[in-house]
Amino acid sequence: MSHVHTIHRPSVTLRRYQAVSATDLQDFHQIVLGFDGAMGMAVDGLEASIDARRAWIIPAGASHDYWAEGENRQLVLDLPASSVAIPRRFFERARTVELDAGMTQLVADIALRAHADDLTLPGRFSWQAATHLCSILMADADREHALDLMRGLDFARIDRWLRAHLSEPLRIADLAAHCGFGMRRFHQLFNEAFGETPHRYLHRLRLDTSLALLADPRATLSDVALDVGFADQSAFTHAFSKRFGVSPGQWRCRA
Repeated sequence: MSHVHTIHRPSVTLRRYQAVSATDLQDFHQIVLGFDGAMGMAVDGLEASIDARRAWIIPAGASHDYWAEGENRQLVLDLPASSVAIPRRFFERARTVELDAGMTQLVADIALRAHADDLTLPGRFSWQAATHLCSILMADADREHALDLMRGLDFARIDRWLRAHLSEPLRIADLAAHCGFGMRRFHQLFNEAFGETPHRYLHRLRLDTSLALLADPRATLSDVALDVGFADQSAFTHAFSKRFGVSPGQWRCRA
């Protein structure tokens, strides 16, 4: 039986899959990260099992079949469009990716927290976990996207560059020249790869990164604002509140 799901913000859930095969179809991207035991999945004609060392990348709209291979628990990250900052081309095709030791440990830490919270992380922690997981996936993305060099835009390298320069003003002309393109061509290629303009993507990336910084009680709100590239705390608070529905101070104080 096929199930169609719709969500509007990131969701991080610890799930158990049954031996009986089922089919899912959703209008959001999904990343199934192996945690405990193994499960099988087939997406767009590609079939593979995952365990604690592998994850499935499932694009929105891809019908996928899944089944368990014994007792298992998997960490599932659901990503609606325009939620977490991650290039659209990252989800261009279904595939599995290998998880290194650091990512495996992060998945385990988040999964244990999800288990303590009755298998689903609350909205605040889902946002934090989703942005953290995606930042690490993007750091490793260039290992498997050599094809993008042939297309003219290495989106993984650009994403990594933007993350490393969040506190600096974005000069599109400099970034375009660094990538070997004129402004007009660079804008076109960027929109195709990321799904939005450079400034819009960087804006979401700055707010995503602020979630991790807010978790450190030693960092003042003004420090966080400047570290992620906002002119002052007021501008940061306005942008943060518009996106997440609460101010940075309220976000930090929530249990």
